[in-house]
Amino acid sequence: MNIKNNILETIGNTPLIRLNKITKGLPCMVAAKVDYFNPGNSIKDRMAIKMVEVAEREGKLKPGGTIIECTSGNTGMGLALAAIVKGYKCIFTTTDKQSKEKADILKAVGAEVIVCPTNVEPEDPRSYYSIARRLAKEIPNSFHSNQYDNLANRLAHYESTGPELWDQTDGKITHLICTAGTGGTLTGTAMFLKEKNPNIQIWAIDAEGSLLTKYFQTGEIDMKVVHPYISEGFGEDFVPENYDMSVIDHFEQVSDRDGAIMARRLAKEEGLFCGYSAGSCLQGLMQLKHELKPTDLAVCIFHDHGSRYIGKIYNDQWMMERGFLEVKSFKDIISSRVQKEKLISVTSSHTIGQAVSLMKKYEIEHIPVIDADEVIGSISENGLFQKIFTNPDIKNEHVINVMEKPYPIVDINMSVEKISSLINKDTGAVLGKDETGTYHIVTKYDILQALTK
Repeated sequence: MNIKNNILETIGNTPLIRLNKITKGLPCMVAAKVDYFNPGNSIKDRMAIKMVEVAEREGKLKPGGTIIECTSGNTGMGLALAAIVKGYKCIFTTTDKQSKEKADILKAVGAEVIVCPTNVEPEDPRSYYSIARRLAKEIPNSFHSNQYDNLANRLAHYESTGPELWDQTDGKITHLICTAGTGGTLTGTAMFLKEKNPNIQIWAIDAEGSLLTKYFQTGEIDMKVVHPYISEGFGEDFVPENYDMSVIDHFEQVSDRDGAIMARRLAKEEGLFCGYSAGSCLQGLMQLKHELKPTDLAVCIFHDHGSRYIGKIYNDQWMMERGFLEVKSFKDIISSRVQKEKLISVTSSHTIGQAVSLMKKYEIEHIPVIDADEVIGSISENGLFQKIFTNPDIKNEHVINVMEKPYPIVDINMSVEKISSLINKDTGAVLGKDETGTYHIVTKYDILQALTK
């Protein structure tokens, strides 16, 4: 029988999946090492269990001990799984820029989570690095796993990720593309692959605002290039000891926006629901596509699962607030109109004949009924056609006796996608007020124009 003894035995041997749509125009095959198939839904499971095993072997982690780590979430998950199986406690420090889902998941598997400020220096006593070090000194029988400087991190990938990629590609891999964070995955995998074939190109993908790219290029730690960034799980404001820059051939920076958008494309176009770093990894490859040849086989590392970013990159509102989505809104539609004409409306005391005359004059199908700045109803060409067909004398009736229900009033920043869900056969338009308090109308025709531009 093939029965695993515990959850830790399911770590590794994750699939290599060919990308088909996003990479269609590239000259070579591109495949993704999809490590969210690990039990903790990230590649960090590999190094987490390795750090625990090495610490046990070296006597640094004893029965009943407490594992302490500063983590963006994924390493903590791997360590928590190891702790559950092996009987340890866990305390994790993380930053306030990480998604809430990550902290909630760590708590769900029994860990204590301490959230620290992001925008402080690594040596600041408030940083998640410093607090983890302090706790490790204060708490008896504790072990600070320190994924950044613990070489068991890169050893895990030298022993597992690298050999898996070599076997899965029959040794034909020519490029490894991986985001640069602690350096463990990138360096450990690269060390193994370079031993097998020194011509394999190792491309590190960095975040804009990280110092790693400048350090790789110059050997200098230049804090002037460091600035806050939103990308999660990679990029650093110091150089972890896991790095061996000699096995890396190129560093490429990717913007927060481009990485987030590419992650969403992976979900919609490839069916791969991945995290932020996967989008940035593939975006980095696309920025370097001119370096590829038809005989190449490029492999991207997709670190973790998209479920940890539901409130961020997979949330339309979050994306729009940061200007990451080019979503047309009610405001965009009315701003793009060549003629900034006043809204055509009628009052309840107008006649249907007067309303029809306005429709003909301005070539419109929908007119709101507004009394004293209050929208009380609407008149539509389609609705009038049905009524006039059965009763020709209706043109002398007052609007209030014939009008239809009012058009919905929406926020001026509402996206086209949401507006379109409100417009149907019974509701032909929506209204919105601009900053001056003036009403504007958006119809089905406006929506069609916006979506086809």
